[in-house]
Amino acid sequence: MVQLAKQNWQAERYAATANFVSALGSAVFDLLAPQAGERILDLGCGEGALTERIASAGADVVAVDAAPDMVAGARARGLDARVMPGQSLSFEREFDAVFSNAALHWMHPPEAVLDGVRRALKPGGRFVAEMGGQNNTAAIMVGIAAVLARRGFDARRYFPWYFPSATAYRAKLEIAGFRVVEIAIHPRPTILHSGLEAWLDNFTEDFFAPLADPKEARAELIALLQPTLCDETGTWIADYVRLRFHAILDAK
Repeated sequence: MVQLAKQNWQAERYAATANFVSALGSAVFDLLAPQAGERILDLGCGEGALTERIASAGADVVAVDAAPDMVAGARARGLDARVMPGQSLSFEREFDAVFSNAALHWMHPPEAVLDGVRRALKPGGRFVAEMGGQNNTAAIMVGIAAVLARRGFDARRYFPWYFPSATAYRAKLEIAGFRVVEIAIHPRPTILHSGLEAWLDNFTEDFFAPLADPKEARAELIALLQPTLCDETGTWIADYVRLRFHAILDAK
């Protein structure tokens, strides 16, 4: 069953307060190494910042995202962007590569995503992506669980993400017909220049929407996390962990 997050994606807000997501995507972009003339699918394109970089390399890019406002933001950049959940890709043997940054962990179930990627790629095509890995934002998640538990809610019921280990995701890739060239977990402490409040706005609506007073709960969460994640200069640093991989579809 396809599961879509309840997060209210706003391209303008995202670009203003979460632009670190694309700015820190250089490693996975370099791993993709897009070539002129290639046809590439950007899966979970967001507002299109990295899609634009791929197109600037001379590739023919199609961008898809489940959030209409994000797709509108990508189209405003002049990109071929389409509203399409990653679990319901409709392409058949069309792309030389599928690329994804900071999006796969929002897509449930992962098997449906991998099946769609496999169908979208030409035989021998590559799948290059970075997503949240095991223990991503663990301190924040523990804090959210504690704040929700005090109000009688089990955070696990509202968890919108899938943060796998390298071993677990390698197995899924191989079952789906991919040969894994490389896959690894990369701890990446991430400065939140706009603060934790803006991060919560962008990414945690699933958790707080059921509460009668989300504002009060978020304030409690921020106070709980400040001693751990906020340094003496007032800078918030989130405990990000990324899973990055490069896989090739078996040429059959």
